[in-house]
Parts: sequence; C-alpha cells; structure tokens
Amino acid sequence: MRVLVVTDAWRPQINGVVRSLEHMAEQGPSFGMEVSFLTPDRFRSVPMPTYPEIRLSLTTPGQAGRIIAETAPDHVHIATEGPLGWSARHACRRQRRCFTTSYHTRFPEYLAARMPVPEAWSYGVLRRFHRDAKAVMVSTPSIERELTARGFGNIVRWTRGVDTALFRPRHERILDAPGPVFLYVGRVAVEKNLAAFLSLDLPGSKVVVGDGPARQELERQYERVRFLGALAGEELARIYASADVFVFPSLTDTFGIVLLEALASGVPIAAFPVPGPLDVVGSSGCGILDEDLRKAALAALEIPKSRCRAYGETFTWRESARQFFSHIEAAHAAT
Repeated sequence: MRVLVVTDAWRPQINGVVRSLEHMAEQGPSFGMEVSFLTPDRFRSVPMPTYPEIRLSLTTPGQAGRIIAETAPDHVHIATEGPLGWSARHACRRQRRCFTTSYHTRFPEYLAARMPVPEAWSYGVLRRFHRDAKAVMVSTPSIERELTARGFGNIVRWTRGVDTALFRPRHERILDAPGPVFLYVGRVAVEKNLAAFLSLDLPGSKVVVGDGPARQELERQYERVRFLGALAGEELARIYASADVFVFPSLTDTFGIVLLEALASGVPIAAFPVPGPLDVVGSSGCGILDEDLRKAALAALEIPKSRCRAYGETFTWRESARQFFSHIEAAHAAT
C-alpha cells in the first residue's frame, strides 16, 4: 500500500513528531507499506511568529491537491494541523479521499501560553480539523480521554518507541560536572515550563540539551545551568547515560519521547503527575511523579538504573509502526 504522510513538522526541526514519522517510515517496508512525505520543503514558507525555527508553508488546497493527485497514494495521513495539514484536509475532502489524522501537540495550551486566546476556541478549531478523519491517532490513554471529553471522535491509539541500541546505559560519564546530574532534553520554549526545573534548589548540576526561542533568556537568568544546545545521535545518547535523573517539567506534552530515551539509558524520571509522564511512567517504579518537582527529583535518585533500562526496553518502534499501519489498513478497508 502507498501511504502519503502530510506534515508541517519536518527537518531540520528536531522534535517528537519528526522522529516518530521517520521511525514509522523506516519500518514501512516490513509491513508492506511504501511511505512518502509531503512537507514544507515543497513550498515557500515564512517563520512562525514567536517560534522562527518552525516554518509555515505558503500553500493552498489546490496546490496540495495537485501533488496528492500526482502522487496517487492509496491512503493519506495528515500528521499536523498547520497550513499544509489544513490544505491537505480540504484537498482530500474535495477528491473524496479517505484520510486519517494524528494529534501530537496540545496546540491550544501552547497558543494560550503565548497570547490571550481561549483554549475552548482553539479546541473548537481542532475538532473541525479532525472531524472527517477515519481515525484520529493519539499516543496515550490520558489524551484519548481528554479529547473524548472535548467532543472528538474516531480516536485510536498510536504509541511511541525508542532505539534501545543507541540509548543504553554506559560506563563512561562524559559530562564534566559535579554530581548528581539532573538533565532536561527537549525544546527550550515557554510551553515546556523549564523555569520550574531550573529554579529548583538541587545538589550537583543541572544540564539542558536543546534549543529554542527561550534559550537566550534562560541562559541569562540561570547562569549556573549548563546549556549544551541541540544534540543528536551518539553524542546525545552519551549525555543521557551521564545523567542521574531526567527532569521533565512540561505540563502540556502529549507523550514525551525523551522520557523513553532516558529510561532506555537507565535514567529515572522526575516529573509532574500530568498526561505524558502519567502514561509513560505510571506505576512502573521508574520515576517519581509529584506536584513538588524538587521532591520528585531527589527521590528519583534512589531508583535503580537497571529497573529503568528493563522498562525502557518494552517500548519499540516496530510495535509503534505496527499500530500506525494497522489503523491505516482498517481505515482503508472501511472505505
């Protein structure tokens, strides 16, 4: 089956959406799937206000529709609710094509953190976007319950995975910093609630890996924190393995692939008890979820690394891809 994935989030962005789609496509041939992408690099684009690293495509339903028709996919999956996603949605409806969607980002909360837009308005727009999809893929039970309560339908589960060969415990510690090391990996942006971590009175060192619009201000405000910028591959994996606790202060993430990367590296989690950490960590004993993030971070130091590694190994990209493609096959069969 030929599957066209439409996504506003794409390289050079480094985030969970891009990584999930890349890993899913790599697994495609083993499930009899040929995956291609329609991404912003096919169009002129402009930087997103307040977040210039993200480019917004200048496209129309007509342009997207011509590309979809030329590609002639058996199925279209629309991964994001950006300009390209909306154009593809309109094109699919005009062409009477079956399509599925996925919900990766709590966009209403992200928008409300930047400007005074009521979340109810944003969720109304998102309901319209996903309304005609044969299936709306979400990553966790918490997000499924939340969206169902907000009037979304046709929701199915699509979990995430981790590369356990790359992200693994290691004997060497490459960080030249006093221990214990409390680590954060991810975008450095207002919606990540990083100040809740960086302001904590903790022993040892705090380390931040990632980049984003809030980095410069946070570096000025928290001079004792080490900001390493965006890292990937082996270099990132070695940083994970050098940490003692992974601190995840976000209140708005739908999953958090970085949580799996930390666990696979043998690093326990400290986080708030919110969707994402609740679903990934839950009652596994591999993290501490508490409204007092300092208390959680200190308590997480007592969790055995071997327990975290064993639990991290239960999440695979192959199982993630199996779920994704099974939903597409079910949608295609129902048309």
